[in-house]
Amino acid sequence: MNNRSGLLAVSAVLGALMGVAAGVLLLRRAEQRGSQVAISGSEGLSIGLLVIGLLRQIATLGDE
Repeated sequence: MNNRSGLLAVSAVLGALMGVAAGVLLLRRAEQRGSQVAISGSEGLSIGLLVIGLLRQIATLGDE
């Protein structure tokens, strides 16, 4: 396995773990409130924009 495929594999595993962690946190919050899991459209849009911003920051790492 070369360096590029190794980095992609590690990134995929870390992304999956972060997704699971986000789901657990969302479920835990819903259980504490005694409600169902619900994300409004504005919350979804806000999260999506934050993820896009994070990806742009990662893409510019090392640029100086």
